[in-house]
Formats: sequence, C-alpha cells, structure tokens
Amino acid sequence: MSTKKNGIAVAGTVIVDKINEIAAYPAPGELTQIKSLQTAIGGCVPNVALDLKKICPDLSVRAIGRMGNDEEAAYVRNTLEAGGVDTAGLHEAPGERTSFTEVMSSPGGQRTFFTYAGAGGNFGIDDMDYGDILPQMLHLGYFLLLQKVDDGDGLKILQDAKEKGIRTSIDLVSENSDRYSLVIPCLPYTDYLIINELEAGKLAQLEPTNENLEAIARKLKAMGVREKVIIHKPDLAVCLTGETLTVLPSYALPENYIKGTTGAGDAFCAGALLGIYNGWTDEEILS
Repeated sequence: MSTKKNGIAVAGTVIVDKINEIAAYPAPGELTQIKSLQTAIGGCVPNVALDLKKICPDLSVRAIGRMGNDEEAAYVRNTLEAGGVDTAGLHEAPGERTSFTEVMSSPGGQRTFFTYAGAGGNFGIDDMDYGDILPQMLHLGYFLLLQKVDDGDGLKILQDAKEKGIRTSIDLVSENSDRYSLVIPCLPYTDYLIINELEAGKLAQLEPTNENLEAIARKLKAMGVREKVIIHKPDLAVCLTGETLTVLPSYALPENYIKGTTGAGDAFCAGALLGIYNGWTDEEILS
C-alpha cells in the first residue's frame, strides 16, 4: 500500500430505504393498500459520500461498508458510482441481506419505521478496505447502530487509522439510552467529533441547552477528542478547537424554503469534513 494519502473515506452504515405511501396505518388484523413505493439509499456512508461529491466533484471519496449480495447492494453501488463515489470498499457478503428500512408513510407526514440490520450489523474492522492509496481522512458512522462497531471494532478501526497517519472523524445516532458510554474509549483516537446537541448532551451527561453547549464541548474535548468538537443544532453550531470556541447562528431562510430535514445531519457533516480537509477556519467550517 502506498504511503501517499488522498481524499476522504466514509465507512459504516449502508442502508436502503423503501418508502411505502399508505392511506392510513392499519390496526392489528386490518389491511391497507400501498399507493406508491419509492426506494432511496440512506445511512452515513451513502449520504455523506454523495454530499461530499456534490459539494466538491473533484474530491476523491471512497465508500467502505458491508452489504449483502442482492439487488439492494447493486442499487447502492450503482447510485454511488453514478455520483462519482469509489465503491471498491463496499464488500458484499454471500448469504447476507443488505440492511434496509421499510418506511410506512401516511398522510400528514406520519412515518413508521421497520429496520433490518442485515449485513450492516456485521460491519467491522475486517471490512475496512482503503485500496492502494490511503485517505487523508476517515469518517466512521454511525456508532450506536452497528453492533460490531459498538462492541469494540469501532475502537480498533480508529486505532488502526491513527497508526496509519489518517485523520479520524466519527458521528453517532440519536438514541434514548445509556449506551453512549460505549463511545467514550474511542474519543482519544478521534480527531473530529461531529454530532448534534442531543448526542453531545447524552455523551457529556449534560442538558443540551444553548447555555450548556460550551460546557458540553469542553467536557468532550477533555474526554479525549484530539482536534475539534463540532456540535450542530437547528438554530446554531459550535466548534471548539483547543481553547477557542466558535459559535455561528443558522442562516435565516425564507418561509417554506426547507422541504425536509431527512439527512440534514449527514449534509452538515459532509460540509464540515470538506472544510476541515481544505484547512478552512472554524467559522468557515460552520458556515
């Protein structure tokens, strides 16, 4: 493997979302018709990787993950390749199903989710494939959703990346549990922690109010994050580098400009990663 480094690798969760539009959610024993069906890719790897390529088409972006050997895997690979993402790091495991979520969407925006962990639940260090040229940065997500990552492989992946001289970044899923402690051993091997205020509050065990964001960021930095703690929420974002805290409010957008918030965290993460990669100031990263 070459010692040369280039681009960003995004590793972890790969999901196919199957969105079923229904007239109403049925009671037990009842039937309802599916009026339309849409398929979309989701999860950290497809979302962040494609967002990076949309922002900067010339950037080398490699997707790393575990899928089944099925139609869903082909759909993920084809979609990412059409967006210019390197998919050679997506392994297909024979006999396993690609992770998917069945989304039942009824009028009024109500959604019910049924998720199958599938191959993605078995993603671990043995699936890490950087190719011939190491990336300058690795983003690993999502902790608290990938069983092997949570059980210790996440730490091994980050340790291995640091030994190879790769800058590391992680994010989590928002979960109402006490499992956030699983992430703490990984922080000393994490250069950039990019999470929302709910995840940050759970991790630091502090109420995620605007008044507490500085204390949360400083506590997370003290817990081992090497370079930057970045916390985003709908109305503002903060970035702590060393002892310097940068706070930037969200843009004031026209009414009805935002069509939805699905994937918003991944989009913010992609922007922050690109800013870090390009050496932008903290204010530029947050904007």
